[in-house]
Amino acid sequence: MAGGQAQVVPVEIRQLFRLDEFEDVLTLQKAIWSYADSELIPMRFLAVVAKVGGHVFGAYDGPRMIGFCFAIPGIKPDGRPYLHSHMLGVLPTHRNAQVGRRLKLRQRDDAMARGIALIEWTFDPLELKNAFLNIEKLGAIVRVYQENQYGTTTSPLHGGLPTDRCTAEWWIDSPRVHAILGGQAADPKTGQEACPTARIAYPADIEVIRRQDTARARAIQQTNARLFLDAFSRGLAVTGFRRTEAEGAYLLEPWL
Repeated sequence: MAGGQAQVVPVEIRQLFRLDEFEDVLTLQKAIWSYADSELIPMRFLAVVAKVGGHVFGAYDGPRMIGFCFAIPGIKPDGRPYLHSHMLGVLPTHRNAQVGRRLKLRQRDDAMARGIALIEWTFDPLELKNAFLNIEKLGAIVRVYQENQYGTTTSPLHGGLPTDRCTAEWWIDSPRVHAILGGQAADPKTGQEACPTARIAYPADIEVIRRQDTARARAIQQTNARLFLDAFSRGLAVTGFRRTEAEGAYLLEPWL
């Protein structure tokens, strides 16, 4: 969804409310992740999401849905409302075309219109393109790492690995987010360029490694899990992401 030469396609983003629209979301889940039926998010659940303060959005190339996302309402321990964006997917034919970013920005528009300051979601830290989108293009930060959050899934995209996940915090009206969406590098609080003090790196070909050498991929996952957990326990947060031909690196700095 991010990286390479982005191709802009004429895609329309629409909010979804009807069961026939949710059926298209079900079809996309199968096409994108190849989940077993027992792991699919059912249509009836999406119908509830659309009625209780969440939202469901579809991305359309003409009459065809080629991407979607949905979020459910949540409440923090201190009573603050937020949205948890549980799933976002784009068909392989439309990746690297900014569709994922447009879906996230539509979520932001909806949340801001309702006075909601925070959207969160989880993502696999091995998915380096997603990390770049989340951190560098949207301005999310990361302060939580959860090991095997969803258990082992049937999706071949997960390569049989535990579903370790980072939690993206997207403070949608913050100086950082305004700066990044405006095309500037940004400090999480001031909107100025960040000054990282630590880094956690993955090989640039980690997706190939996951497909071809599960044992090596698992060793990298375990090593970096320990690094993330230690960094977050010391008050660091991921505020940047850098890519080279050799690696993708999460950049961390103190967060008070």
